[in-house]
Amino acid sequence: MSVLTAATDQSICSPLPVLGKDVTVPLVTGGEVTYAALDYAASAPALQRVWDDVAAYAPYYGSVHRGAGYLSQLSTDLFESSRETVAEFLGCRAEDQVVFTRSTTDSLNLLAAALPADCQVFVFETEHHASLLPWRDARVTYLNAPRTPAQAVQTLERALADREPYGPALVCVTGASNVTGELWPVKELAAAAHAHGARIVLDAAQLAPHHPVDIAALDVDWVAFSGHKLYAPFGSGVLAGRSDWLREAEPYLAGGGASRQVARRADGGVDVEWHTTAARHEAGSPNVIGVYSIASACKALTEAGFDSLVAREQRLVAAVRAGLAEVPEVKVLSLFGDDAPRVGVISFVVEGWNSSHFAAALSAEYGIGVRDGLFCAHPLVRTLLGSDPQDVGECGAPEAEPGQKSLNAIRVSFGAGTPDEHIERFLGAVKELVSEGAQWKYRTEGGRCVPDRGAATQI
Repeated sequence: MSVLTAATDQSICSPLPVLGKDVTVPLVTGGEVTYAALDYAASAPALQRVWDDVAAYAPYYGSVHRGAGYLSQLSTDLFESSRETVAEFLGCRAEDQVVFTRSTTDSLNLLAAALPADCQVFVFETEHHASLLPWRDARVTYLNAPRTPAQAVQTLERALADREPYGPALVCVTGASNVTGELWPVKELAAAAHAHGARIVLDAAQLAPHHPVDIAALDVDWVAFSGHKLYAPFGSGVLAGRSDWLREAEPYLAGGGASRQVARRADGGVDVEWHTTAARHEAGSPNVIGVYSIASACKALTEAGFDSLVAREQRLVAAVRAGLAEVPEVKVLSLFGDDAPRVGVISFVVEGWNSSHFAAALSAEYGIGVRDGLFCAHPLVRTLLGSDPQDVGECGAPEAEPGQKSLNAIRVSFGAGTPDEHIERFLGAVKELVSEGAQWKYRTEGGRCVPDRGAATQI
């Protein structure tokens, strides 16, 4: 069975067509402007191709794995074929499983729940909270932020070699930083983990939308990523990789779909035989729309060709870095240095500006959406800023005085759907705001930074 979609004849252009590209937003100075979405690292806009595919399938929606009717059978086929598409997209090995979840966070919490007894987890402090925090029921060793890729490998090797007892171990590492965009030496870290009898899970939330991810080539044990960062709407995610720990663990959620057979015992209790496939951890009615949207995004990126997508993005990265380098007050945050390979994620601070005020100004005066704060990677950002964990880095923090350490940062992020014009507008806005130095036009209201309407008349 298959669903014919309007997207099959849609040509791929550069940038890729995304939803919202023509949305206009009001400016505090009056009038409107086309919105420049430069917060892809939080949630990328959905590809038009994905939206068209989902819209074409919607009339055929039916229950998955739970009906003999045509629409149910079609939906089940679509769900399982989406699993095959994702496995191909990730270069899964024949014995690997693809489990559908809600998000990267959900995927890594699922893996954490499946850890064998006495498993020790090793994770760098540089991780996003989604991969830093799920391991609280295990013995966790947090590793200091390395300053070079080679140092990352050396740090991990020493920690693994020194572990006691020398039992099961898991390493969790990001593929691309959600703060600096820098690529991590995943293949080398995987080799180090395996050399010391450990397994490794790759947080590919920021990597998969920008670079091909091949489980077999990288030799990682699991990969986790989210649909909403891969140009797919809805709450869906993936955990793909080795099946043994997942097969031996108690189901992540107990319920229908995870159970193969349930029977009452003579003593009044219940015996359950759980599935040993991915269904073991997919209890409940699955999010077939979200799963299909991920598969559609995987197909769209594959058809567009990662070689051309990466080449175009690297041109945008170079343009942003060169433009920011022209502003002396701007400091770009980096862990591995200026020459480190990176994706389209760049964080920075502006001397004399509260980062939250600066982000608010980009939105209110130029219609540009960026992120400010600590990016759900508090230890890493504080390490890069040299700030104390007790400092407050929220909107309105007193960080505007020259010479003071910034308490949070600004992040610009972009990808396959970003027009060149949005990058040009962003760089022009940064230069204008810094030259004006008018952060007094913004204030804190309800925990958010907003334009000061009294001052707005003077803009």
